[in-house]
Amino acid sequence: MFPSQQRKLYTVSPAVKCSINRSFQLTQRRSFVAKATDCLPAYADYTDSQLTVREAIAKICLNFPDSYWLNIDNTATWPTEFQQAIAKAGWLGIMMPSQYGGSELGLAEATIMMQTIAESGGGYTASSCVHMNIFGLAPVVKYGSEEQKARFLPPLIEGRERACFAVTEPNTGLDTLKLQSLATRDGDEYVLKGSKIWTSTAQVAEKILILVRTTPLEEVKKPSEGLTLFYTDLDRSQVSVTEIKKMGRAAVDTNSLYFDGWRVPVTDRIGNEGDGFKMIMHGMNAERILIAGEAIGLGIAAIRHAARYARERVVFGRPIGQNQGIAHPLAKAWCELESTRLMTMQAAKMWDEGFATGEYANACKYLAGEHAFTACETAVCSMGGMGYAKEYHVERFLREVIIPRLAPVSREMILNYISEKVLDLPRSY
Repeated sequence: MFPSQQRKLYTVSPAVKCSINRSFQLTQRRSFVAKATDCLPAYADYTDSQLTVREAIAKICLNFPDSYWLNIDNTATWPTEFQQAIAKAGWLGIMMPSQYGGSELGLAEATIMMQTIAESGGGYTASSCVHMNIFGLAPVVKYGSEEQKARFLPPLIEGRERACFAVTEPNTGLDTLKLQSLATRDGDEYVLKGSKIWTSTAQVAEKILILVRTTPLEEVKKPSEGLTLFYTDLDRSQVSVTEIKKMGRAAVDTNSLYFDGWRVPVTDRIGNEGDGFKMIMHGMNAERILIAGEAIGLGIAAIRHAARYARERVVFGRPIGQNQGIAHPLAKAWCELESTRLMTMQAAKMWDEGFATGEYANACKYLAGEHAFTACETAVCSMGGMGYAKEYHVERFLREVIIPRLAPVSREMILNYISEKVLDLPRSY
């Protein structure tokens, strides 16, 4: 079921409720069976709307088993079939306004969606191929004109267009206010010159959301001024796109961009000139919460694979999972992930209710990255040599789980934020 209507609570069918209740009555525990529907529990804190999202996404993911993602990773092939399945079911617009074909649900539902995708076994390869569609155009929704929203949102929601996000630059890294790429007004167009790096999906995207300077840094009163946001065609006749080979997530490309003389229509500028930094900040906390959900899902998938293996693998006449040296690290990893999941859902709920500051979004992203890494590492080590073999999948999870420790903001910058904003300590940089 996918609604393109006003936001409301969705009810779960009696059959589904019966299944959920029976699951709790019979087991009273999380299932670690590998099939997606078996391993996606009906959490007690989920609303009916959230349970519906969980069930619907799990049904789609069942059609894309571990073998699909193994092949996608080995061949570095964009997961077209998966993305199209999510789009066909209408889920790319989960947070988008209903008048443009979206569901108009909240960040909490979107976080559950992304956790479920990663948890099904697709990991960051699966979540990254739809991630930008979920949150990326939040600045367009909030600050775009009615004409722009009507022009830009439906193709993205329907999956007819894909978008990428270009902010980071080679010479500035996380110091976003020092961006050097420049856009100069020339009649009804801007002429862009500069470069970007770590722009994911630019090999396949038709559109790009890009932040550049329209006023040089030395001419503004505050560094946050003079930055302007555009959502426009990624014209490869004017933009050089070069893929960066990387450690994991081979199927979803990451790129460096170079442009000199790239002409962009004024009609593709989002909001007022010079207000771009404020606009991208609107979506930053939401993205960190979504990233946390994806990391949690990946960690749970790793634990599921390891626990199944530990039950079945017999050495010295007993399942290796009977040994506390195997069982306890996996149990500890589950505890850490589950506590982080609860914090992430609280952060999403607060964002949906209008909580503007970033301490919870940053904290849950930090914890999710750390605990998901521990879970994936524990899974590999628990399975021994087989954990290192591609056919058992957990090595892929370990390669991908580095992502939330690095992006979209590093662990150290998150701790800097908490130190300054929560602990009231002097800024260190």
